[in-house]
Amino acid sequence: MKRIAVLAALALAACSGQTKPEDAPRAEVDGNWAEIPEGVAWGEVSAVDTDSHGHIFVLQRAGRDWKEPFPSNPIDDPVVFMFARNGKLLGRWGAGETVMPHGLSIDDTDNIWITDVQREQVLRFSHDGTLEMTMGARGRSDDVPDHFGRPTDVAFGRDTVFVADGYANSRIAVFDRQGNFLSQWGHEGSGAGGLAVPHSVAVKDGKVYVADRENRRIKIFSEGGRLLETYNTPGYPYAVKPLGQGYFVSVEGRDASDREGAIVRVWRPDGTIERILDASGEGPTKGHDLAIGGDGTIYLADPEGKRVLTFELAQTTEDE
Repeated sequence: MKRIAVLAALALAACSGQTKPEDAPRAEVDGNWAEIPEGVAWGEVSAVDTDSHGHIFVLQRAGRDWKEPFPSNPIDDPVVFMFARNGKLLGRWGAGETVMPHGLSIDDTDNIWITDVQREQVLRFSHDGTLEMTMGARGRSDDVPDHFGRPTDVAFGRDTVFVADGYANSRIAVFDRQGNFLSQWGHEGSGAGGLAVPHSVAVKDGKVYVADRENRRIKIFSEGGRLLETYNTPGYPYAVKPLGQGYFVSVEGRDASDREGAIVRVWRPDGTIERILDASGEGPTKGHDLAIGGDGTIYLADPEGKRVLTFELAQTTEDE
């Protein structure tokens, strides 16, 4: 049903025609979707994903801002919040576990994987927040196969785990589901497939989608690391997610002039643009990550605004 809903949304969007990047129409966004308990102040919202039940998981830093040098003490408050589709809070956990959490991804058995750029680790939690596995050496930033250099994101093949690693190592590291290292590729300077801050990774239908942020490109690889396609982006892509049938969506958190924002692009299978939306909310916005709900709703992580923005890809805008 999820695939059908998303493709239906794309079909509607296609009818509206293509817009130019400099003319990106404003999307109708909801910045108050999440029902946060009174007295709870969110920090920077860095990641969002959905599970098999339609729940939306949000990763936020609970009052801690990205400021270097990073502290070493864990965040005392819960950093993971689970919501129903209507924004009702269903649960929260993760207190005392992470220091500077960055990415959150949910696998096909509803385990929650979190990257922590200060711990230099990838953490796997059960659905209810029990820490089950830790990958990498805590506090050690190393360019060796089974260590990390500020890992950013995680994605999943059938039996494999792809780690975008990250701010320092600029590679994709591949592991089995038990955390054993298998291979790596994409180091900066390694030819056309070289990456410069792979900020987001996603896998679908045997293809690995990478937001090659500082190169301002979306790159698509085989699961073995062979470069298949490269698409240049006007701004800096922070996240990329496949939609199905070769379509995918990306969000740019900075434009070519380093101004923050949230430009969302829907890409056709041939790399041309289906649609562009400015998904910025009221006030300062930075598009950092996105997830696609089963009904086609887009959930956008906004660390600058410390919120989740929601919107629909198929919507009428003022200039249509």
